[in-house]
Amino acid sequence: MWRRIHWRLLAGAIVSFSLLIIYLQPTWQAMLSSHQPGLYKISAFVDGDTIEVDMNGHPEKVRFIGVDTPETHKPNTPVQCYGPEAAAFTKQTVGNQKVRLVADPLDTDRDRYDRLLRYVYLADGTLLNLRLIEQGYAFYYPYFPFSRKADFAEAETQAQLGRRGLWAACHPIPTGGGYVSDALRS
Repeated sequence: MWRRIHWRLLAGAIVSFSLLIIYLQPTWQAMLSSHQPGLYKISAFVDGDTIEVDMNGHPEKVRFIGVDTPETHKPNTPVQCYGPEAAAFTKQTVGNQKVRLVADPLDTDRDRYDRLLRYVYLADGTLLNLRLIEQGYAFYYPYFPFSRKADFAEAETQAQLGRRGLWAACHPIPTGGGYVSDALRS
């Protein structure tokens, strides 16, 4: 008799616990997604390929791996063709959402300006680095090793062929493996 009561109590506890999990699942998912490690709030948009994030109260500049957008703030360099558009695209695409930063095992952790080098993922899983190239807001930057090189090179080829973004508006200058934007519009 005690066995039946024990099993009934155990079964009731399991059913109650299962219902509690189902009921609280949306709350837990929201809580976890806002507190997951690797998710950071952007404190400043520097330009199309560089952001500043708040890492536990410490501002950290982040340079997007494998991407080069036309310049908007480089000292002794004029604003390049499609630079303002690239910066605006990054800012508008990210908005006020947090981003996930992911290092690449083939790339160094920081560049010569001490910026973190990272892939930048949006909340929906979109890789912003790749999206910039696909939409014609950025060039593929082939000068350092990283694991997504083939994807980025193909995205640039497709953007060129489709005359998207800077490929239609500017006169990109070949640089021996990559491109740089000029200050001229088509």
